[in-house]
Amino acid sequence: MAVDEDGTAHRKESFGRKERGRNGAGPSGTSRSDVHGRTWRRGRVGMDDGYVRDDGPRSDGRVQSNSTQTRVGSRRSEDEVGWKNAQHQVDVEWYDRDENHVVDLTNSTPSFFGDEETWKAKEDLQKRRADPSRRKMSMMHMKKASQMESDRDAWEENRLVTSGMGRLGEHNTDFDDEDEAKVVLLVHDTKPPFLDGRITFTKQSDPVVPLRDPTSDMAMVSKRGSALLKEIREQRDSKKSRERFWEVAGSRMGHITGLTEDEKEQRQAKESSAEDQRGEDEHLDYRAGSQFRNLMEKKPGAKDNASSQMIADQRRQLPVFGCREDLMRAIRENQIVVVVGETGSGKTTQLTQYLYEDGYGERGLIGCTQPRRVAAVSVAKRVSEEMNVGLGMEVGYAIRFEDCTGDRTRIKYMTDGVLLRETLKEQDLDSYAVVIMDEAHERSLHTDVLFGILKKIVAQRRDFKLIVTSATLDAEKFSNFFGSVPIFNIPGRTFPVDVLFSKTVVEDYVEAAVKQALSTHLGSPPGDILIFMTGQEEIEAVCFTLHERLERLGEDVPNLSILPIYSQLPSDLQTKIFEKAESGVRKCVVSTNIAETSLTIDGILYVIDCGYCKMKVFNPRMGMDALQVFPESQAAANQRAGRAGRTGPGMCARLFTESQYRYEMLETTVPEIQRTNLGHVVLLLKSLNIDDLLDFDFMDPPPQENILNSMHGLWILGALDNAGALTDLGRRMVEFPLDPALAKLLLVAAELGCSEEVLTIVSMLSVPPVFFRPPGRVEESDAAREKFFVPESDHLTLLNVYTQWKKNGCRSDWCSAHFLHSKGLQKAREVRAQLLDIMKQQHVPRISCGSQWDVCRKAICSSYFTNAARMKGIGEYLNCRSGLPCQLHPSSALYGLGYTPDYIVYHELILTSKQYMRCVTAVEPEWLAEVGPMFFSIKGSGEGRLHHKQRLKHLAEKMEEDMAVAEASKKTVELKKGDKRPIIVPGTANSQKSLKRKVRRFGL
Repeated sequence: MAVDEDGTAHRKESFGRKERGRNGAGPSGTSRSDVHGRTWRRGRVGMDDGYVRDDGPRSDGRVQSNSTQTRVGSRRSEDEVGWKNAQHQVDVEWYDRDENHVVDLTNSTPSFFGDEETWKAKEDLQKRRADPSRRKMSMMHMKKASQMESDRDAWEENRLVTSGMGRLGEHNTDFDDEDEAKVVLLVHDTKPPFLDGRITFTKQSDPVVPLRDPTSDMAMVSKRGSALLKEIREQRDSKKSRERFWEVAGSRMGHITGLTEDEKEQRQAKESSAEDQRGEDEHLDYRAGSQFRNLMEKKPGAKDNASSQMIADQRRQLPVFGCREDLMRAIRENQIVVVVGETGSGKTTQLTQYLYEDGYGERGLIGCTQPRRVAAVSVAKRVSEEMNVGLGMEVGYAIRFEDCTGDRTRIKYMTDGVLLRETLKEQDLDSYAVVIMDEAHERSLHTDVLFGILKKIVAQRRDFKLIVTSATLDAEKFSNFFGSVPIFNIPGRTFPVDVLFSKTVVEDYVEAAVKQALSTHLGSPPGDILIFMTGQEEIEAVCFTLHERLERLGEDVPNLSILPIYSQLPSDLQTKIFEKAESGVRKCVVSTNIAETSLTIDGILYVIDCGYCKMKVFNPRMGMDALQVFPESQAAANQRAGRAGRTGPGMCARLFTESQYRYEMLETTVPEIQRTNLGHVVLLLKSLNIDDLLDFDFMDPPPQENILNSMHGLWILGALDNAGALTDLGRRMVEFPLDPALAKLLLVAAELGCSEEVLTIVSMLSVPPVFFRPPGRVEESDAAREKFFVPESDHLTLLNVYTQWKKNGCRSDWCSAHFLHSKGLQKAREVRAQLLDIMKQQHVPRISCGSQWDVCRKAICSSYFTNAARMKGIGEYLNCRSGLPCQLHPSSALYGLGYTPDYIVYHELILTSKQYMRCVTAVEPEWLAEVGPMFFSIKGSGEGRLHHKQRLKHLAEKMEEDMAVAEASKKTVELKKGDKRPIIVPGTANSQKSLKRKVRRFGL
């Protein structure tokens, strides 16, 4: 594989077994054919990428000149409506995929880079090319041409013999590989013996479904979706869409939120200056480049609205201030305390300061975990302002791929995942004096695992304090889990809330929310409105529709300020919901469930509850976690209603009937640990020497099926051996804050000699797509994107994009000229710098393969061979293991390869009306058999079914032997432990439970 200076990639060596002779493509590296049937010849004139396009003969028989040609895609008709849908899907994917790479299944269309009709035309063209009748006609023409060629050769030979020159020399001009033996890949399913059901890993044997009744009305509505939302997807005007995910000014959302062009220009100037100050990746300080921190810094010359005196007055008015002494006394007298207080009581911001002022910061760090990174960053900023210190000094925060702490930091806010990873380095968390588990009622996956780990740490460290805070009243479960620890209630200041149920079943919750908001705004006394919706797309649909209908009513309608809030909204736009509205203007906040407990918005008197929420669940069809809409629980509905009674008597309008509330909603939300993939958690627990998961103390044990699926996935990757024990590869994988497959990809790349390139690919996969397709310049953006294509791999295309961006100085103007998201590439660079530091700590060598990128494809195959698919037709594949039909995405670089590879691997699936593969790489069948012998093998010449069965039998016997050896070794270790009598030393951290003294017996 070679790469031109301008970023165009082309083949340097032969690829595959059947490359030459297909579709008229010549030898590798000399020419190729695109999806339009045109030939690209290697040259130095014409196109910028070094290829001269041959569009075939004209009507007069001459070859068309390159000067008369247009760029790729100039013949495509521009569909404004289709482009609007596509751009909106890109924005949604950018937001929803940024955290933990969870795919959102609620969108009805996949994330196309262009309008769907354009790609449908591409697919139809490929199908017409594959039509058998067209093939017959083509064969007839080929036979006629071959006969004419042979006749000319015979005539030339006759002339040579007549003239006395002799006969023509024989030359082999047949370059086809038809005579080569075809590689037959055999697929078989093998499971290790520790997953055959003989071992129990959990106390929860039955699967847990986050639905009370799958046939209920609410379950059907959540599956069907909103009709208004689908209509908006189809009719949204492209000129009023946001051009880029961070550019809201000048758009419909910017017009609604009130973001001005001046603010947009200031932000762009700040970004441009920040880009110019960046150095090489090796010396890049990803902490200094923290986006959240830079966004929250005060602008020079801005007025300090939150003066010291004002902040002090606000702190005294919080409910927690009135019971400070009693709360600190309870913490001093008990090692574990459960604190219950409603949202806005001050427990999140004040409790850490009280502990710091009491001297706990002198013994170690005061840590406070948050389930969301937005909450961790915003709370840290607020506490630093109240303490009048800089963010990152005495008060800091740490989230995934971003650490804003220092040597002076005493109060540290972080996501629960960050603290969970710190237990790998410090199993006893010796650097922490106090840990506050905030928002424990949300029961996130990492929070539940931390409960079990911290419970063990508390038993080993008498100097360690654990505080569990909850905004709900079901704190008895937390207290009982930690051994009937005391519960401290912060007195609230709630007002009565009038709850109104819908009289009929609501079929479209988005439409009903808009109507209820208009009714409340036009017919209710002053007071702000809070609307709970499921996700970003639904929030924007409510904002757009509400704004349009208010404009239709005319200027006599009272002013309404519509403000969206969701976790991925830029920080400067999130702060607008906390600003007080102007006189005579009602504020309407449209939020996800983040406003249930994590955020406190003053002035809310009216709440509109749609009755649904998005939850992350494991999708066995995709083999990964996905976001889906489900009915909320009764506890969540009560929590949402309580938001209306914070500042005065309020009203909550529920868009569901009372019967649905009683009989179609679960009492509490199913914990995330019982409905998601646990691969990373199992890997982490194994690395903490918790070999038997039954011994781990889960508050709610995960189902057996989830554990088995997770352990099977880790065994496939080589992180677990045939007996279920952690391998050396698994111990190294857990050090990276990545999905296990990506972590293995980095480690395998070092062995294959391409870790430098794969590091870039992994960083690009850790951020949402970077390609940008603005309205009005569709054809230009398509042509620019195709210049970066590496025909055999979308992964290598990402590598080519990043490489060219670095060669051009990481400039934002270069990104704009080539239709790339500058911020996405910046984020990939920060992720790459952090992963590079971890590689140095783990002594993973940095090796570059130069321009020979084929070895990168083999490394990708070693991590994603479970997602292997074989060709069924043009652009159509079948998953090798499950037989699931998969479609090659029309925006994939493989469409420009000139032919369809026999075998590919994909990064993930996008489930819509079709199963589209995202990020695809062509692989060889021999690679699949080499890296995935438990699923694939190559059929040798003369081998039959009997030989195949014997091979599988031998593999099963080998795994049984490994299992037996592991069991014998485990029994030996247990017997040795029983022979030892440990000496108990009071007060030490490694003291174990005291043993009863055994009375010696004498005689018989």
